[in-house]
Amino acid sequence: QVYKGLDIITNKVSPQEQRLCRHHMISFVDPLVSNYTVVDFRDKAVALISYIFARDKIPIVVGGTNYYIESLLWKVLVNTKEKANVAPGLVTDRKVELEQLDGMELHRRLSQVDPEMAAKLHPHDKRKVARSLQVFEETGIPHSEILHQQQEEEGGGPLGGPLKYPCSCILWLHADQAALDQRLEKRVDDMLAAGLLEELRDFHRRYNQEKVAENRQDYQHGIFQSIGFKEFHEYLVSEGSCSPETSALLLQKGIQALKQVTKRYARRQNKWVRNRFLRRPGPNVPPVYGLEVSDLLRWEEDVLKPALEIVESFIQGCEPPVEPVKMEYDVNENKRSHRVCELCDRVIIGDREWA
Repeated sequence: QVYKGLDIITNKVSPQEQRLCRHHMISFVDPLVSNYTVVDFRDKAVALISYIFARDKIPIVVGGTNYYIESLLWKVLVNTKEKANVAPGLVTDRKVELEQLDGMELHRRLSQVDPEMAAKLHPHDKRKVARSLQVFEETGIPHSEILHQQQEEEGGGPLGGPLKYPCSCILWLHADQAALDQRLEKRVDDMLAAGLLEELRDFHRRYNQEKVAENRQDYQHGIFQSIGFKEFHEYLVSEGSCSPETSALLLQKGIQALKQVTKRYARRQNKWVRNRFLRRPGPNVPPVYGLEVSDLLRWEEDVLKPALEIVESFIQGCEPPVEPVKMEYDVNENKRSHRVCELCDRVIIGDREWA
């Protein structure tokens, strides 16, 4: 009954859930494709959302990566040149090319064409610096100028353009840190029991063997930047060429690393929700309703029942029976301020970090 009449856009779903309602965007990108971006995701998902609305239904977006969800909520991304009509995975990505250069050189180039954006980005943040350079090269317009244009549109704000869908709400499932850590460790154990190593060996054999032989393996793009690949690199490359004892130690090292990085990623996701969804200044922020999931024995009372009431009120255009999460924020805080600590010889980005 929970799923009846819904359309789910997600990349995390069980076969049982798929049988209950229609799901979209699952296993639709070949793992060999290394240049699939958030813009590609946004374009496909927005088209699906329009299709679902046209059928008089409500799309449910399930995360996942909050940055990708933001791309659906706000006008925040910048389209550059259209991709050529060639097979997926073969398009030359200028950003990837730029990332091969030295970080300080990249930052120097950006300073020449877009000093405002260069002042907001740390020289060590190669990916963002390369992206801003790519935007300028492929549009002829400084990245900072494009972002200003988005912010100045009606409904825009300090952190981006207007909401794409004014009537949206966010359900945020959060748990006590100790309970969450325990659950994440069990999740890794369950993934291993379900065949994670076999999947990793398959990817390693199909796509990475040649690169490993040439010592140019790339864990920064495509499927290989996903959590779970880098952590088992030593184990995979040495499997069959070292003693069973060494292999077992490398396997345990990979398992522990995977558990650590998974817990670290979960903390980053929660921090993102607080800083972007809850501390985002301006009126163009959908309400965020917190649901406490620490005690799974209380799932019905603490999660399912209130979630259904919130969604039902949202559909009916009424005020939900619970208040959305509120967090204090400083409207004057500059998260992209640029300062140099002369004692440490370090660039500090952001008022809070400087304080």
